[in-house]
Amino acid sequence: MAAITLTGLHKAFDAQPVLQNVSLHIKQGEFVAVLGPSGCGKTTLLRLLAGFETLDSGEIQVGDRQFAAEQFHLPPELRDLGVVFQNYALWPHMTVAENVCYSLKVNGVGRRERDERTRQALALVGLENFAERRPAELSGGQRQRVALARCLVAKPTLVLLDEPLANLDVHLRATMEEEFRRFHQHSGATLLYITHDQREAMALADRIVVLNGGKVMQFATPQTLWREPANEMVATFIDEGRVLPVSDIEPLDGGFASATLCGMRVVLRCSPQQHVEPHGKASFHSASFHLARPEERQFAARVDRIIYRGAHEQINLRPLAHPDITLSLLLDSHSLAVDDTLGIAVDDGWILPG
Repeated sequence: MAAITLTGLHKAFDAQPVLQNVSLHIKQGEFVAVLGPSGCGKTTLLRLLAGFETLDSGEIQVGDRQFAAEQFHLPPELRDLGVVFQNYALWPHMTVAENVCYSLKVNGVGRRERDERTRQALALVGLENFAERRPAELSGGQRQRVALARCLVAKPTLVLLDEPLANLDVHLRATMEEEFRRFHQHSGATLLYITHDQREAMALADRIVVLNGGKVMQFATPQTLWREPANEMVATFIDEGRVLPVSDIEPLDGGFASATLCGMRVVLRCSPQQHVEPHGKASFHSASFHLARPEERQFAARVDRIIYRGAHEQINLRPLAHPDITLSLLLDSHSLAVDDTLGIAVDDGWILPG
């Protein structure tokens, strides 16, 4: 079993806190991604789990085994986990097959079983015909597949992935995402996936940890992070969300509230615990707005910038009632120009908990 329980983790380097009171429970077999801005503590969290760093305080429990505590540190080689690094970490003088089976050889697994497990692992990642090649003869995507096969062959119950797609181009990333899905499905292992790429995390993970300044901002499904961010940091971090001021908040039934946005009364989603408030903030995404029809309730906004995005264009707007803030909407086609004034209608929004 590889359920992970992190309790009150603290870690500092040269008196500079990197992780502060991090507590999480990750279920057995769950695929969890860790997101956050640079320097938020993502890689340090992985290194603590792997045993490459020691805790200052707190506890790490994996299944029924203690990995670390204030006065205890289980060495990495005894943790029964796999690590897939950003730089692949392959032995250049070994063949693909030798790289994959190395851990089995070190652990005394017999030759026949080693060969069969290596063959199965390479077949799973589509490299059964590359067994005798060396890493220098492979592309970046193929090397990453070797690193996955090497991890898979050991049958770990916990796998840590440290920005594994960061060195690949956009086309290979899409292919490797499918490899990770197959890897997770086949292994049944618990996966902790460190990444700076929101799209990867949202596409792959069952749940996502958002870190900022070494603290957990929210731990939730991708859908919940997008629709119901816990605070302003998460709201603005996920999918370039926008936070706008609202006033005269009055809760309604069914998880909704009436509020004033840019001088217009709107109905927004909210927490069941929402109270009457004179002022607050609400989060929105590009999909939250559309160009208003004449009969719809609307507020006025000025076109600030038009950005080409391929299949559509992003229209950045400044509400006339709040020219210091911006919002955006996506349009497939339009005849707009910078400085045009538009009527904007609201489809959706979430009042941030107070």
